[in-house]
Amino acid sequence: MSPLRRLDGAHYPVAVVGGGQAGLSVSYCLRERGIEHVVIEADRVGHEWRTRRWDSFCLVTPNWQCRLPGFPYRGPAPDGFMVRDEIVRYLEEYVAFFRPPLVEGVRVTRLRRGASGVFELATSEGDLTADQVVLATGPYHTPSVPRSAERLPAGLTQLHSSAYRNADQLPGGAVLVVGSGQSGAQIAEDLHLAGRQVHLAVGSAPRVARFYRGRDCVAWLDEMGHYGKGIDEFGDAGAVRMRVNHYVTGRDGGRDIDLRAFARDGMRLHGRLTGIDGGKLEFADDLKVNLDRADAVAEGIKDAIDAHITARGTDAPDEPRYVPVWEPDGQPDTLDLASAGITSVVWATGFTRDHRWMEVPVFDGRGYPMHWRGATSCPGLYFLGLPWQYSWGSGRFEAVGRDAEFLAGHIDASRRLADVCGTLTGAPTELTSALPVG
Repeated sequence: MSPLRRLDGAHYPVAVVGGGQAGLSVSYCLRERGIEHVVIEADRVGHEWRTRRWDSFCLVTPNWQCRLPGFPYRGPAPDGFMVRDEIVRYLEEYVAFFRPPLVEGVRVTRLRRGASGVFELATSEGDLTADQVVLATGPYHTPSVPRSAERLPAGLTQLHSSAYRNADQLPGGAVLVVGSGQSGAQIAEDLHLAGRQVHLAVGSAPRVARFYRGRDCVAWLDEMGHYGKGIDEFGDAGAVRMRVNHYVTGRDGGRDIDLRAFARDGMRLHGRLTGIDGGKLEFADDLKVNLDRADAVAEGIKDAIDAHITARGTDAPDEPRYVPVWEPDGQPDTLDLASAGITSVVWATGFTRDHRWMEVPVFDGRGYPMHWRGATSCPGLYFLGLPWQYSWGSGRFEAVGRDAEFLAGHIDASRRLADVCGTLTGAPTELTSALPVG
C-alpha cells in the first residue's frame, strides 16, 4: 500500500477509482484546482498495459497524440508508436511528474450512496467515504469468450487475446484467431510474421490506411477536426458508442493491415464463426462482404481527406488508390481442426463490463452507464475513460485529458454549491437537463 494515511475510516471530498491514464488525468486536474482527493488503484499503475498486451504490442495512434494533462509526449519520436514497455514508462513518469495521492494494491469491492448522500466505498483495506466519486476503471473488465468454446476438443489450447504474448507461447501447429478487430488483426499478423499457419475468422471491423498522400491518416483526421467532434453532434449516439475500432498497426513504424495480402501470402481467411461441433467448425458466408465493407470504409476516409486537401488548397502528393490483391472464392466454408493441423485458438472477442460492485442505479438495460459527458443522474457520481464518452479519443491518451478537465470543472462547481447549500444536492443544471444518454 502506498505511504498515505490509512483508508479505513477516512473521508475524502473526491475518491477516484482506477489509477490508469483516466484516473491519473482527473487527479492532475483536481490537484490543479486544489481539490483534495485520493486515487485508488487495484493493482499498480500501468497494470492493464503490462498484463493484457502481447510482447510486440504498440500504439496504433502516433505518439504526439499522447496528451495527458500537463504531460504531453516529449520524446524523440513524435510520429512513432510507443511499444508496451514505453507506454508503461510514460505512465510511471507521469506519476513521478506530479505525484498524485495514489494508493496502489487496493481494490474497491462495493460502492453505494448512503442516506445522507455521502458515498460509501468498501475496499480491501477498509471502508471510506467520499462526497463525490469518479469511476475511472474503463470498460474492459472481463475477457469475453463465447460459450460455444466449450464445445471444442479438450486437447485444444484456448486463450483470450488478453492472455496472448507471442507465438512461442502456443504449441506447434496452426492457430485459429477468432475476431478481426484491432487485437485480432494484430495478433494474426504477429503469428503470421512468426511463420505460423494462421486461420482468421473475419468479422465486421472496418480498416483504415496508415498513410495517405504524404501523411499519417491520423494527422489528416486530426487536422480535419475529426477527433474533437462530440457525441452530441451525431444523431445516433448509442450506435456510435458501440462502433468497432478500425484495424491498423504502428508496428515497425506503422503500416496498413491488409487481410487480403495476408490471404495472398498464405493466411486462411474465413467469415464469422457460426458453429462448433467438436472438431468441425462452420463459418458464415460473409467473408467477401466483410472485406469489401472494411475496404469501403478505408476508401471513404481517403475521400474525406481528398476533399479536405482540395478545400484547403494543401500541397500534397497524389497517391493511387488501393486495389484488392485477393478475393475469396465464395465456396461454403467449414473447417476440420484436425485436418487443418490447428492446435490453438485465440479468442479476440473483446471484453464485458463488470459493475456488480456498484450499488447505484445508473445503468441502462444493457448495463451501460447512463451519463452525459461522464456525469450521471446520481449527484456526485462520474465516469471517465469510456470509449466515446464524449469524443473519439475519450478512452485514449488523445482526449482523456479534455474529459478529465471537463469533469474536474463540474466537480469543483458541485463542491462550491455544496459549500453554499450545505449538501451536494445535484449536478449542475446543464448536466441534469441532458440526462440520460445511453
